[in-house]
Amino acid sequence: MFDPEVLVARLGGLARGVRLQEYGISRGQLSKAVRSGRLERLRPGVFATTGLCDAARDAARHGGALTCAHALRQHGVWVMTAQDGPPHVWLGRRGRAHAHVGCRCTSHYFRGRTAFGTVDVETALVHLYHCEGAESFFASFESAWRRGKLSRAARGRIGEALPAHARWMLAIARPDADSGLESLLRLRLHILGISLECQVVIIGVGKVDFVIGGRLILEADGRENHEAPDKRHKDLKRDAAASRLGYETLRFDYAQLIHDWASVQAAILGALRRLREHA
Repeated sequence: MFDPEVLVARLGGLARGVRLQEYGISRGQLSKAVRSGRLERLRPGVFATTGLCDAARDAARHGGALTCAHALRQHGVWVMTAQDGPPHVWLGRRGRAHAHVGCRCTSHYFRGRTAFGTVDVETALVHLYHCEGAESFFASFESAWRRGKLSRAARGRIGEALPAHARWMLAIARPDADSGLESLLRLRLHILGISLECQVVIIGVGKVDFVIGGRLILEADGRENHEAPDKRHKDLKRDAAASRLGYETLRFDYAQLIHDWASVQAAILGALRRLREHA
């Protein structure tokens, strides 16, 4: 005889009552598990383990599966979207959203048949493209690839699922981007027609994010650089060493790259102008 809590956990932390009954779990057993606090009844006929994440719980209450940025974050993939944003819920083509207390969910009616839980990385990336656009998709795609979550076959299926005009991004994607910020910076420079070298090792400096024209170093600093003074000190020493070797370094943080791209672009173009003038 299956234990209701163990069975729901093995099914991904979420299950319909009718599915559990197929395994021999009675309604009485489910009611007892709910009364004892071992399971939670999210809505009539839908049960969850108490350790399920809030976003997936809300998605099940809403009637579908967690997708887009929330799903990718659950899989450990870098996303541009703020963590406190509303959960995005895939309801399938003809799904129905259910009203629930405190609902902030965003409903998606993308094609396909959905289920409860969190969608896989491949599906979430396709949904993310349609939801947030090219830049968000590209940064998360490279992050997922670097983390070993996308096989060659999966990358091919994602390409087939994207609109034809968007597939060029997969041709320039790389599996070695250290952060989504690097991916975002490289994509935007590619659109501007600026070619660069990625993950360059400079003797006396170390590995840098990008080099343009053999003399301009670009570094994309994530949030962690502002929370760790020792990392900031190390970066300053690297910049000084690069300057001694004749390099100019431009370093941009998360806020600049995400919220103030105009100033970042102007700084890069200005630096490239100076390099050409002194060539």
